[in-house]
Amino acid sequence: MPPTPPELPALPPTSWAVLGMLAFNEEVSGYDIKKWADWTVGHFYWSPSHSQIYSELKRIESLGFATSQVQHDNGLRGRRMYRITQAGRDAVSRWSREAPVDPPMLKHSVLLRVWLGHMNDPDRLKEILRDHIAYVDTMRQQVAVDARGASLEPAWAYPRIAMNWAQRYYEAEREMALQLIADIDEAEGELAAARRQAGGAFPMPDAQRRREVEQWVQAQEADPPQA
Repeated sequence: MPPTPPELPALPPTSWAVLGMLAFNEEVSGYDIKKWADWTVGHFYWSPSHSQIYSELKRIESLGFATSQVQHDNGLRGRRMYRITQAGRDAVSRWSREAPVDPPMLKHSVLLRVWLGHMNDPDRLKEILRDHIAYVDTMRQQVAVDARGASLEPAWAYPRIAMNWAQRYYEAEREMALQLIADIDEAEGELAAARRQAGGAFPMPDAQRRREVEQWVQAQEADPPQA
C-alpha cells in the first residue's frame, strides 16, 4: 500500500500562484515573477506588489518548495534567483488537483456606485460608467496582446487560454456597462413615478414592506420556478 502523502501546508492561494510561476522549471528572480504576474494572472486573479512576491518566495523556500542562489553579473549587485524543487512541484500539482476551489467573489466598486444610485446623480453615474468602459477597453487590448505573446511558446498553452478567457470577460464587461448606462434612465423613470405617488418624497419602504419582500424571496428559494 503506497504511503499517504503529507498534508499540504495551509498556504494562501497567492503562495500557490507564485509557486506555480516557478513550475515552468525556469530559474527566475522576484522581479521576473512580478513582470510575469502582471502579464498573466494579473488579468484575472491578482496583481502583486514586489514586497508580496518576495515575502511569498521566502515562505515557499522555507518549506523546501524552492531553492535560491545569488547570481552575480559582471561584478554588479547580485540577483537572487529561485527554482522550484521536486517537493514544490509535487505540492503545487496536488494543490491544483485536490484543494477546494473557492467560489469567485465579485467586488465591483463601479456597481456599488450604481447600487447607491438613489444617492447619486444620473449624469455622474453615467460618467463613472464611461470611465469604467475606457478602463475595460485598455485592459481588453492589453490582454489581447499578452495572449498573442503567450501563443508564441507552446509551454504557455494553458496561461494563453486563461488570458483568452480574460479577454472575453472584458468584452462582456464592456457590454454590461453600456447596458447599465441605458438602464439608468429606466431606473430614474421608475423612481420619478414612485415619487409622484408619494407626493414628491423619496419612496422609502416601511418595515412591513421589507418583510413582504423577504417572504416572497424565501418562497422563491424554497420552490424555484422551473426553467
